Amino acid sequence: MIVLHAGEFEGGLAIWGEESADGAAPRIKTTVRSPSVYPFGADGRLAAALEEMVPGFAPADRAHEVAVWMPTVAAGPIPSSGIISEPPPAGAKAKVAPWSVTAYWLYHDEAVDLLCRVMGRHTLAAGVVVGEDLAYWAEAVRLAGSLVARQQFLPDMVSEGGSYWAVWAPVLEGVDAERFGRLAGRMPAAARALSKVGAARPKRPAAGVLRTVVYGMVDQLVRAATHRAAKPEDLRRDKFYSAHDRWLHALRYTDGDMGGHGADAAQVAAHIREWRRPVAASAEAPFRLCFRLEEPARPGNGTIGDTADGIDNGAADGRDSQWYVRYMVQPRADPSLMVPADLAWKDGAEAEALAQHGRNIREFLLASLGQAAGICPGIAAGLEGGGLAGHAADTAGAHRFLTEEAAALEQAGHAVLLPAWWTGSGTRLTARAKVRPPRTDGLGVMTLDTVFGFDWEVALGDQTMTVEELEELARLKQPLVSVRGQWLALDAEGIRSAIKYLKKGTRNSTLLDVLRMRVDAAEAPSGLEFDGVEASGPLGELLGQLDGSAKLQDAEPPEGFAGSLRPYQLRGYSWLAFLQKWGLGGCLADDMGLGKTIQVLAAVQLRWAGGDRRPTLVVCPTSVISNWNREAARFSPDLPVMVHHGPGRLKDEEFGSAAAGHAITVTSYGLAHRDEFLADTEWGGVVLDEAQNVKNPQTKQARAVRSLHAESRFALTGTPVENSVGDLWSIMEFLNPGLLGNREEFRRNFLLPIQAHQDAKAADRLRRATGPFVLRRLKTDSSIISDLPEKMEMNVFCSLSREQATLYASVLRDADERLAAADGIQRRGLVLATLSKLKQVCNHPAHFLGEPSGAAGRSGKMDRLAEMLEEIIAVGDQALVFTQFVQMGHMLKRHIQETFGREALFFHGGLPQGQRDRIIQQFQAGGAPVLILSLKAGGTGLNITAASHVFHFDRWWNPAVENQATDRAFRIGQTRNVQVYKFICAGTLEERINEMIERKKDIAERAVGAGEGWLTELSNDELRDVLALSAEAAG
Repeated sequence: MIVLHAGEFEGGLAIWGEESADGAAPRIKTTVRSPSVYPFGADGRLAAALEEMVPGFAPADRAHEVAVWMPTVAAGPIPSSGIISEPPPAGAKAKVAPWSVTAYWLYHDEAVDLLCRVMGRHTLAAGVVVGEDLAYWAEAVRLAGSLVARQQFLPDMVSEGGSYWAVWAPVLEGVDAERFGRLAGRMPAAARALSKVGAARPKRPAAGVLRTVVYGMVDQLVRAATHRAAKPEDLRRDKFYSAHDRWLHALRYTDGDMGGHGADAAQVAAHIREWRRPVAASAEAPFRLCFRLEEPARPGNGTIGDTADGIDNGAADGRDSQWYVRYMVQPRADPSLMVPADLAWKDGAEAEALAQHGRNIREFLLASLGQAAGICPGIAAGLEGGGLAGHAADTAGAHRFLTEEAAALEQAGHAVLLPAWWTGSGTRLTARAKVRPPRTDGLGVMTLDTVFGFDWEVALGDQTMTVEELEELARLKQPLVSVRGQWLALDAEGIRSAIKYLKKGTRNSTLLDVLRMRVDAAEAPSGLEFDGVEASGPLGELLGQLDGSAKLQDAEPPEGFAGSLRPYQLRGYSWLAFLQKWGLGGCLADDMGLGKTIQVLAAVQLRWAGGDRRPTLVVCPTSVISNWNREAARFSPDLPVMVHHGPGRLKDEEFGSAAAGHAITVTSYGLAHRDEFLADTEWGGVVLDEAQNVKNPQTKQARAVRSLHAESRFALTGTPVENSVGDLWSIMEFLNPGLLGNREEFRRNFLLPIQAHQDAKAADRLRRATGPFVLRRLKTDSSIISDLPEKMEMNVFCSLSREQATLYASVLRDADERLAAADGIQRRGLVLATLSKLKQVCNHPAHFLGEPSGAAGRSGKMDRLAEMLEEIIAVGDQALVFTQFVQMGHMLKRHIQETFGREALFFHGGLPQGQRDRIIQQFQAGGAPVLILSLKAGGTGLNITAASHVFHFDRWWNPAVENQATDRAFRIGQTRNVQVYKFICAGTLEERINEMIERKKDIAERAVGAGEGWLTELSNDELRDVLALSAEAAG
């Protein structure tokens, strides 16, 4: 396992790594002049990891021996994470000392590529963990990308040692400067801990280090865009007329290096500094210039008022409508203080109030107004007249200020205050779609393809506008008019478009178009704000229930359903039944353990009981196929279920005929794309369990499930899908195809505006578009927690891998031969040894074979644990994992750390007491998401209330012992509900022994002895039945 780190080094980023050393690290001393080699350095694996992750990276001539300054105790350096090595004893005195490591310096484009991959991830691949400092620099590239996307940069020239470089430098003003400051304040020490070997400890301030790296990233991102548009002849150009000509070329087509060029280049650099001076002065000043647009005291001509005929068209020349742009000064430290510029210039109380925040107010005003005058001609004209208070504008000038100059002034770093009706909080001219009911026999036959008629309606506030009034507005030919006492900005094209739409009459649209129109009315009259969809009848009820304005009625549990739904489960089932009735898709994203499976089974049972006998396809990870089979048998025993898995599965027409005769067919994601004939069946519904498996739309399994034909579609996941914008499209495209547009439309309308621009409006539109189709409840919700018992226990059935099934059968054959010839104490020992071997096989093949580590995909239990832990870690919960075997505990620790890039603690009997105490203290303090415990060492005497999830990875087959272990979390001091998961390999001894104990649980808790000795009393025939391997066991 390797932990990747990144630190600023010589103006860029250098990558170094850590990996755990074999055995205990030796005691080593180090010095500043000659630092010792870092014992946990990942020098050997680092180059190979970078070659895999950074396109085009070549390690030759890129390696540097650098000093990394790390906390160090007498025994040696303290690694960054417990993943690498155990921390030193509490109280050990530490100092910062240098250690020698091999680091690879990345070019800016390589650094940007790597950091974009890092965003939001703890691991980059199995065993490749993202360090805290590397994750920090990913946040820095997000800031750089935001600046470039909003064009917050200017060209510049820098020099060093007589050489000059053309660069693109960011402009950090206002909220960007604040964001930069917050990011600098959170810089981890490791991000600025690199120096040359033998040099002093780096003490450069965090803001300076961040500035160096962000400036380099911005320069690279701008150049990447210009290079894509470059012509080959431009890139090869080698003759220039002047240093200025070379500078312009270097900005676009090279790495920026301009060479020497002496006095000419120095002169150009001086001109550039002078050109940039107003921006720099504005960014560094303690004040900000504000411009406030004020409406006329009374509406002049260009007004539609309330007269006898409802229209007062006036002369429409706008000469009486005098607008005013007022100049104000605002201290950056106190935005609530706004002083008119003419009063700030004079000596008085207002100027004195500003002076508390900084001096040279007059110099600031002259520089800032001079800069603004170059943007806004009205300001220039006002200054020529000697006025500092502001300038007047006619209607056309006011409209120009609103539409063009205000944005340019804000881009230059000034504040702009505009009227409420312009910024969105006032009354506006809007268009809404009035949808007519379809000609159908009732709600039940409507689908996403059902056609509706709709008409457009234009309104001012809540008052509908007629065609005649709109035509009068068009005749005014004014960009700003007062209508019924309220100012409006008019788009002549928009008015003409609205008139055309109103005259055209009724249009047709599908239900899918109506749903899309709710949040993104691409077909609405251009130039008018969209005010939603209005409908009556069943469609009105549907839209009201989707938007939450109408309450969704609870549905009765279906006939034949054998389960008992808790109140929140009844609400979830009712929501699924509602969507199913309309043929809509929904994502049930409840917290793990809230019973998503039972809610879906109730919805499937409802359709089946209602006479709709079309089959439902459940696609899930291989590890939970058995769980679906058993849950269906438990809660919906009347529903015929077929498992489509394994080498003997049906194909083509045989499969289609068999699936048609079953209510539910369960298969895996792997077969969903391998068995293409699944798309030939007309499914009544398709359910994706662990739907995060299709969050990447380009994978084969994601494309395969989108190709399935079904009337309704459900996705189940315990992870908060709404938190990842990039993952939403794939899941939503499966659930309701076309709702968010195609992938490019989604990228343009949502992904880029939200992630690159932090566009709140785009985020709100996405939330309104997807919100009705995502139901997420947390265990901590007040409406949920009262429905839950304090402790919930559930069996989790896992499938064996083929390798496990083969090993299991081999152990059985060997035991059967030996048991036939054994008796007495020899037989007893043989039975216990066989039980232990079979449990090891069920855990992981590597456990049985004595291998040091176990890869993913070889064990159904290991895979299922990782899937469930993914949901737990994603929501910030903590978990205990119990196992009887110390070897298995070490394997689990390694696998969890490699999979999630987070430290997993392991509490077992081989640890000294002091280390045991530190582990419990660290876990209780939230220092690790997972604590693995050996059942003997951790089963009693501990108080671990930080965990709200308990896993029994392998079973002791003694309910009293397991309950004692569970009570490490479920005890006094626990403030949350505790969920207990008992892993069972289906079709093996684990399932049959569990059934025996469940049948006589009250007796077992009192009478069954410690351990599994009672199983040795079974006869050979009884034992053979208990240990047998069922055909369904192998996934």
